[in-house]
Amino acid sequence: MPQRRRRRGFEAAASLLADRVQKAAEGRGFAVSRLLTHWPEIAGDRLAAMTRPVRISHSRGAFGATLTLLTTGPVAPMVEMQLPQLRDRVNACYGYNAIQKIVLTQTSASGFAEGQAQFAPAPRREVPPDSKATARANDVAAQFDDPTLAEAMARLALNLSSRKNRKDNSC
Repeated sequence: MPQRRRRRGFEAAASLLADRVQKAAEGRGFAVSRLLTHWPEIAGDRLAAMTRPVRISHSRGAFGATLTLLTTGPVAPMVEMQLPQLRDRVNACYGYNAIQKIVLTQTSASGFAEGQAQFAPAPRREVPPDSKATARANDVAAQFDDPTLAEAMARLALNLSSRKNRKDNSC
């Protein structure tokens, strides 16, 4: 008799990869992969943005492991001040005092898996349009009956005149 296949539908990707993630984490000393996968929840958003768990090493004959965190040089002193609280949070994740000590390894920001710095563009300097450009924009807007369209056309005329002025001044 042919074996019947169970029809369960789609499975979540997390359940399909759970064994592989667990084996990869155990290879780096992480018996509980939750420390890697939920690092922002465990460490807190501010601390997680500055650190990454790299390795857990167990010493022979001693109880407790050493967690190695990767951080950048400038924030290392600030992270070091928060290590006792962080150790308590990590041990709460394990459910017992699994981590005896936390060691910081400093590196450049490019050593992280993904960049953490968020750069905002420089604020644009708004230069008020000259009176001639404003008058031309008002003339363009007067050609339309719909006030929304008239306003949009006036802004377009101002933008085009300011772009033209920038090109003329750059030479």
